[in-house]
Amino acid sequence: MGIYLDYNASTPIDERVLEQMLDIYRNYYGNADSRTHQFGSDASRIVETAREHVAELLGVQRSSVYFTSGSTESNNMAILGMENYGQASGRRHIITTAMEHKSILEPCRVLSERGFDIEYVKPRENGRIDAEDVLRRVRDDTLLVSVMHVNNETGTTQPVQEIGMQLKDRDVFFHVDASQSCGKLVDEIRQLPFDFMSISAHKMYGPQGVGAFIARIKQGKPLVIQPILYGGGQERGLRPGTLPVALIGGLGKAAELAAQEYKKNQEIYRDNMNRIWTVLKDSQLSFQVNGDLQYAVGNTLNISFENYDSEALMLVLQTELELGISNGSACTSHSYAPSYVLQAMGLDENRIANAVRISWGHELIDEAVFWKIVDVVKRW
Repeated sequence: MGIYLDYNASTPIDERVLEQMLDIYRNYYGNADSRTHQFGSDASRIVETAREHVAELLGVQRSSVYFTSGSTESNNMAILGMENYGQASGRRHIITTAMEHKSILEPCRVLSERGFDIEYVKPRENGRIDAEDVLRRVRDDTLLVSVMHVNNETGTTQPVQEIGMQLKDRDVFFHVDASQSCGKLVDEIRQLPFDFMSISAHKMYGPQGVGAFIARIKQGKPLVIQPILYGGGQERGLRPGTLPVALIGGLGKAAELAAQEYKKNQEIYRDNMNRIWTVLKDSQLSFQVNGDLQYAVGNTLNISFENYDSEALMLVLQTELELGISNGSACTSHSYAPSYVLQAMGLDENRIANAVRISWGHELIDEAVFWKIVDVVKRW
């Protein structure tokens, strides 16, 4: 069995989540929208229970939760779903950051081609954007501000609380991609003023292929998001398609467990960070941390080892230790292109080429694991 330290790409599924999903697959196979028999009613009950668990985890009303295939779809809904409202209201200005996930940047590119004005705020060298740099760009025709809560490559938290507080009484919508913070920064999310939010189950010990889009009603206005898919009236007309009951049940169980255990898990994240940091400091290796540990989510370390190309290093570690780490987002790792996140931070080419991302979960990792990694790096 190898060593898996790429939790920001995808977590293992919790056995308790898997057990619930298997029970649903075996015994509750009805369509949740079939209202003429008990099989459909049982499936609908599972869906609504999951909706309640997600709402409780995030501190929102259950009516705000819409199930999707994951954060990529939810992010597309937040951007492309606002197009008609933006065109009709004459508000075609969107503010986001240069280090957002591609599922934000690509929809923004599409809207740019359709006449929208997109502004991309760059982070400082520590990987954190300046809230004032975002807020000073807001104009009378600003439609939406979209900022991720935690960057998936550096693990650096962003000032979404400050931005949300400044926007909550303004006629501007605020979207937060909470893919990497959901289930971790629970207290922070529950206090966060936002209009739209994206989450994904497989970042929090749930199954791949399911997530949620959270849409709050702003200042008593009707929901302005329009569907980006068509063909059914599911999810109150916003997201058509037969609901994957077992996947949704898995998301609900993962949310329930996260709400119960997040404080204990936070301690383990910190313990693992302290262990790896102690090993690195004692290793005599020359390295630089990419991102500000003062604002770290706790389960991620992006690090550049001097004179060690990341692609070659990962190949050696995979060969000798069967180690699973990455040097960027899983959605772009096949391209071997330099990290656009680290480029946006203004880091030099060598530092970017040498960067790897290590991310872990809420299982305590023995220091010996980190020493094995260091030993391979030093021998290579």
